[in-house]
Amino acid sequence: MELNLRGRIALVTGASQGLGFAVARGLSREGVRVALNSRNPEKLQRAAQAIESETGNEVKPFAFDVSEPGAADVLIEKVAQTFGGLDLLVANAGGPPAGSFENFSDEDWQNAVNLCFLSQVRLIRAALPYLRNSSVASVLTVTSMSVKQPVQNLVLSNSVRLATIGLTKSLALELGNQGIRFNSILPGWTETDRVINLMKHRAQSSGLSIEEETRKQSKESPLGRMATPEEFANCAVFLLSPAASYLTGVMLSVDGGMYKGTF
Repeated sequence: MELNLRGRIALVTGASQGLGFAVARGLSREGVRVALNSRNPEKLQRAAQAIESETGNEVKPFAFDVSEPGAADVLIEKVAQTFGGLDLLVANAGGPPAGSFENFSDEDWQNAVNLCFLSQVRLIRAALPYLRNSSVASVLTVTSMSVKQPVQNLVLSNSVRLATIGLTKSLALELGNQGIRFNSILPGWTETDRVINLMKHRAQSSGLSIEEETRKQSKESPLGRMATPEEFANCAVFLLSPAASYLTGVMLSVDGGMYKGTF
Protein backbone atom coordinates (compact mmCIF):
# COMPACT_ATOMS: atom_id res chain seq x y z
CA MET A 1 0.00 0.00 0.00
CA GLU A 2 1.28 3.46 -0.89
CA LEU A 3 0.98 5.71 2.17
CA ASN A 4 1.65 8.97 0.26
CA LEU A 5 3.90 10.33 2.99
CA ARG A 6 7.03 11.21 1.03
CA GLY A 7 8.00 14.85 1.46
CA ARG A 8 5.55 15.50 4.29
CA ILE A 9 6.69 17.27 7.45
CA ALA A 10 6.21 15.73 10.90
CA LEU A 11 6.98 16.64 14.50
CA VAL A 12 7.28 13.80 16.99
CA THR A 13 7.65 14.62 20.68
CA GLY A 14 9.13 12.28 23.25
CA ALA A 15 11.23 11.02 20.36
CA SER A 16 14.70 10.35 21.78
CA GLN A 17 13.75 6.78 22.72
CA GLY A 18 10.89 4.31 23.05
CA LEU A 19 7.64 4.72 21.16
CA GLY A 20 8.39 8.24 19.94
CA PHE A 21 11.72 7.20 18.45
CA ALA A 22 10.10 4.21 16.74
CA VAL A 23 7.39 6.39 15.18
CA ALA A 24 9.92 8.97 14.00
CA ARG A 25 12.03 6.22 12.46
CA GLY A 26 8.98 4.69 10.77
CA LEU A 27 7.94 8.04 9.30
CA SER A 28 11.46 8.74 8.06
CA ARG A 29 11.53 5.36 6.34
CA GLU A 30 8.46 6.52 4.39
CA GLY A 31 10.25 9.65 3.20
CA VAL A 32 8.87 12.08 5.79
CA ARG A 33 11.00 15.04 6.88
CA VAL A 34 10.99 14.61 10.65
CA ALA A 35 11.51 16.98 13.58
CA LEU A 36 12.36 15.21 16.83
CA ASN A 37 11.70 16.65 20.27
CA SER A 38 12.63 15.64 23.79
CA ARG A 39 14.17 17.27 26.85
CA ASN A 40 17.64 15.71 26.60
CA PRO A 41 19.76 17.40 23.89
CA GLU A 42 22.46 14.70 23.77
CA LYS A 43 20.07 11.75 23.48
CA LEU A 44 17.98 13.67 20.98
CA GLN A 45 20.99 14.43 18.78
CA ARG A 46 22.02 10.77 18.81
CA ALA A 47 18.49 9.71 17.90
CA ALA A 48 18.32 12.16 15.00
CA GLN A 49 21.70 11.07 13.67
CA ALA A 50 20.77 7.39 13.93
CA ILE A 51 17.54 7.82 11.97
CA GLU A 52 19.02 10.09 9.32
CA SER A 53 21.97 7.73 8.82
CA GLU A 54 19.61 4.80 8.30
CA THR A 55 17.04 6.42 6.02
CA GLY A 56 18.95 9.20 4.28
CA ASN A 57 16.03 11.55 4.90
CA GLU A 58 16.12 14.88 6.73
CA VAL A 59 15.82 14.64 10.53
CA LYS A 60 16.29 17.62 12.86
CA PRO A 61 16.44 17.64 16.70
CA PHE A 62 14.69 20.32 18.77
CA ALA A 63 15.33 20.08 22.51
CA PHE A 64 12.49 21.57 24.58
CA ASP A 65 10.59 20.53 27.71
CA VAL A 66 7.04 20.74 26.38
CA SER A 67 5.59 20.25 29.85
CA GLU A 68 6.64 23.85 30.55
CA PRO A 69 4.31 26.73 29.57
CA GLY A 70 5.45 28.49 26.42
CA ALA A 71 7.78 25.75 25.22
CA ALA A 72 5.31 24.28 22.73
CA ASP A 73 4.78 27.66 21.03
CA VAL A 74 8.51 28.16 20.50
CA LEU A 75 9.03 24.56 19.37
CA ILE A 76 6.25 24.60 16.78
CA GLU A 77 7.40 27.94 15.39
CA LYS A 78 11.01 26.75 15.05
CA VAL A 79 9.94 23.51 13.35
CA ALA A 80 7.68 25.33 10.91
CA GLN A 81 10.38 27.87 10.10
CA THR A 82 13.02 25.19 9.60
CA PHE A 83 10.93 22.91 7.40
CA GLY A 84 8.54 25.41 5.84
CA GLY A 85 5.36 24.13 7.49
CA LEU A 86 3.89 21.18 9.35
CA ASP A 87 1.64 18.32 8.19
CA LEU A 88 1.77 15.72 10.95
CA LEU A 89 1.98 16.03 14.73
CA VAL A 90 2.64 13.15 17.12
CA ALA A 91 1.93 14.36 20.67
CA ASN A 92 3.74 11.80 22.79
CA ALA A 93 5.26 11.96 26.26
CA GLY A 94 6.76 9.59 28.78
CA GLY A 95 4.47 8.45 31.54
CA PRO A 96 4.34 9.71 35.13
CA PRO A 97 5.85 7.60 37.92
CA ALA A 98 4.30 4.43 39.28
CA GLY A 99 2.83 4.32 42.77
CA SER A 100 -0.37 4.09 44.79
CA PHE A 101 -2.85 6.93 45.27
CA GLU A 102 -1.82 7.93 48.80
CA ASN A 103 1.84 8.28 47.82
CA PHE A 104 1.26 11.26 45.53
CA SER A 105 1.09 14.94 46.44
CA ASP A 106 -0.70 17.77 44.65
CA GLU A 107 2.62 18.58 43.01
CA ASP A 108 2.89 15.04 41.65
CA TRP A 109 -0.60 15.31 40.17
CA GLN A 110 0.15 18.70 38.59
CA ASN A 111 3.39 17.40 37.10
CA ALA A 112 1.48 14.47 35.58
CA VAL A 113 -1.12 16.83 34.09
CA ASN A 114 1.60 19.07 32.64
CA LEU A 115 3.51 16.13 31.17
CA CYS A 116 0.72 13.96 29.78
CA PHE A 117 -2.11 16.38 29.05
CA LEU A 118 -1.31 20.09 28.98
CA SER A 119 1.76 19.45 26.82
CA GLN A 120 -0.57 17.95 24.20
CA VAL A 121 -3.08 20.78 24.52
CA ARG A 122 -0.34 23.35 23.98
CA LEU A 123 1.30 21.50 21.10
CA ILE A 124 -1.97 21.11 19.20
CA ARG A 125 -3.01 24.72 19.82
CA ALA A 126 0.34 26.02 18.56
CA ALA A 127 0.31 23.69 15.54
CA LEU A 128 -3.20 24.50 14.30
CA PRO A 129 -2.29 27.52 12.12
CA TYR A 130 0.22 25.37 10.23
CA LEU A 131 -1.98 22.28 10.08
CA ARG A 132 -4.76 24.37 8.52
CA ASN A 133 -2.41 25.07 5.62
CA SER A 134 -1.76 21.38 5.02
CA SER A 135 -3.77 19.19 2.67
CA VAL A 136 -3.00 16.08 4.74
CA ALA A 137 -3.11 17.42 8.31
CA SER A 138 -3.13 14.67 10.93
CA VAL A 139 -2.60 14.63 14.69
CA LEU A 140 -1.88 11.53 16.72
CA THR A 141 -1.97 11.53 20.51
CA VAL A 142 -0.30 8.66 22.35
CA THR A 143 -2.13 7.50 25.45
CA SER A 144 -2.40 4.00 26.97
CA MET A 145 -4.65 0.96 27.17
CA SER A 146 -5.13 2.08 30.77
CA VAL A 147 -7.83 4.48 29.57
CA LYS A 148 -9.98 1.40 29.00
CA GLN A 149 -8.59 -0.93 31.64
CA PRO A 150 -6.67 0.74 34.52
CA VAL A 151 -3.22 -0.68 35.19
CA GLN A 152 -2.30 -1.56 38.74
CA ASN A 153 -0.08 0.97 40.52
CA LEU A 154 -0.35 3.56 37.72
CA VAL A 155 -3.03 5.82 39.17
CA LEU A 156 -1.49 9.00 37.74
CA SER A 157 -1.35 7.65 34.20
CA ASN A 158 -4.73 5.90 34.50
CA SER A 159 -6.37 9.20 35.42
CA VAL A 160 -4.61 11.85 33.39
CA ARG A 161 -4.51 10.03 30.06
CA LEU A 162 -8.30 9.87 30.00
CA ALA A 163 -8.28 13.65 29.55
CA THR A 164 -6.27 13.26 26.34
CA ILE A 165 -8.86 10.84 24.97
CA GLY A 166 -11.59 13.42 25.63
CA LEU A 167 -9.49 16.09 23.94
CA THR A 168 -8.71 13.94 20.90
CA LYS A 169 -12.31 12.95 20.29
CA SER A 170 -13.56 16.51 20.84
CA LEU A 171 -11.07 17.95 18.35
CA ALA A 172 -11.91 15.28 15.78
CA LEU A 173 -15.51 16.47 15.92
CA GLU A 174 -14.71 20.18 16.15
CA LEU A 175 -12.01 20.46 13.48
CA GLY A 176 -12.87 17.73 11.00
CA ASN A 177 -14.55 20.27 8.76
CA GLN A 178 -11.18 22.03 8.49
CA GLY A 179 -9.56 18.89 7.11
CA ILE A 180 -7.57 18.02 10.24
CA ARG A 181 -7.77 14.44 11.52
CA PHE A 182 -7.28 13.53 15.19
CA ASN A 183 -6.67 9.99 16.38
CA SER A 184 -5.10 8.31 19.38
CA ILE A 185 -3.23 5.06 19.90
CA LEU A 186 -3.68 3.18 23.16
CA PRO A 187 -0.52 1.07 23.48
CA GLY A 188 -0.43 -1.95 25.73
CA TRP A 189 2.72 -3.41 27.21
CA THR A 190 5.56 -2.69 24.82
CA GLU A 191 9.29 -3.38 25.09
CA THR A 192 10.49 0.10 26.06
CA ASP A 193 12.74 1.52 28.79
CA ARG A 194 9.66 2.76 30.65
CA VAL A 195 8.18 -0.74 30.76
CA ILE A 196 11.49 -2.16 31.95
CA ASN A 197 11.45 0.37 34.80
CA LEU A 198 7.87 -0.59 35.66
CA MET A 199 8.87 -4.25 35.75
CA LYS A 200 11.74 -3.30 38.08
CA HIS A 201 9.24 -1.53 40.36
CA ARG A 202 7.01 -4.61 40.41
CA ALA A 203 9.97 -6.91 41.06
CA GLN A 204 11.02 -4.85 44.07
CA SER A 205 7.53 -5.17 45.52
CA SER A 206 6.98 -8.85 44.73
CA GLY A 207 10.43 -10.26 45.36
CA LEU A 208 10.43 -11.82 41.90
CA SER A 209 12.98 -11.12 39.19
CA ILE A 210 12.39 -8.58 36.42
CA GLU A 211 12.29 -11.46 33.93
CA GLU A 212 9.61 -13.27 35.95
CA GLU A 213 7.48 -10.14 36.17
CA THR A 214 7.88 -9.59 32.44
CA ARG A 215 6.78 -13.16 31.68
CA LYS A 216 3.76 -12.78 33.97
CA GLN A 217 2.66 -9.61 32.20
CA SER A 218 3.29 -11.07 28.74
CA LYS A 219 0.90 -13.93 29.48
CA GLU A 220 -1.94 -11.40 29.66
CA SER A 221 -1.79 -11.14 25.87
CA PRO A 222 -3.34 -13.88 23.72
CA LEU A 223 -0.14 -13.57 21.67
CA GLY A 224 1.91 -14.41 24.75
CA ARG A 225 4.35 -11.52 24.46
CA MET A 226 4.74 -7.78 24.62
CA ALA A 227 4.77 -5.61 21.50
CA THR A 228 7.92 -4.27 19.93
CA PRO A 229 8.16 -0.49 19.42
CA GLU A 230 8.24 -1.12 15.67
CA GLU A 231 4.84 -2.86 15.79
CA PHE A 232 3.40 0.19 17.52
CA ALA A 233 5.08 2.51 15.02
CA ASN A 234 3.62 0.66 12.03
CA CYS A 235 0.10 1.42 13.29
CA ALA A 236 0.99 5.02 14.06
CA VAL A 237 2.49 5.68 10.63
CA PHE A 238 -0.61 4.31 8.93
CA LEU A 239 -3.01 6.39 11.03
CA LEU A 240 -1.00 9.53 10.31
CA SER A 241 -0.84 8.88 6.59
CA PRO A 242 -3.21 9.96 3.80
CA ALA A 243 -3.94 6.25 3.34
CA ALA A 244 -6.07 6.58 6.50
CA SER A 245 -7.84 9.68 5.19
CA TYR A 246 -11.31 8.65 6.41
CA LEU A 247 -10.19 7.73 9.93
CA THR A 248 -10.66 10.38 12.59
CA GLY A 249 -11.75 10.21 16.22
CA VAL A 250 -10.34 6.67 16.40
CA MET A 251 -8.94 5.35 19.70
CA LEU A 252 -6.89 2.38 18.48
CA SER A 253 -5.75 -0.23 20.98
CA VAL A 254 -2.38 -1.70 20.05
CA ASP A 255 -2.14 -4.14 22.93
CA GLY A 256 -1.97 -7.66 21.53
CA GLY A 257 -5.48 -8.36 22.82
CA MET A 258 -4.65 -7.60 26.46
CA TYR A 259 -7.76 -5.48 26.86
CA LYS A 260 -10.55 -7.96 27.48
CA GLY A 261 -13.57 -5.75 26.73
CA THR A 262 -15.63 -5.90 23.54
CA PHE A 263 -15.44 -2.17 22.72
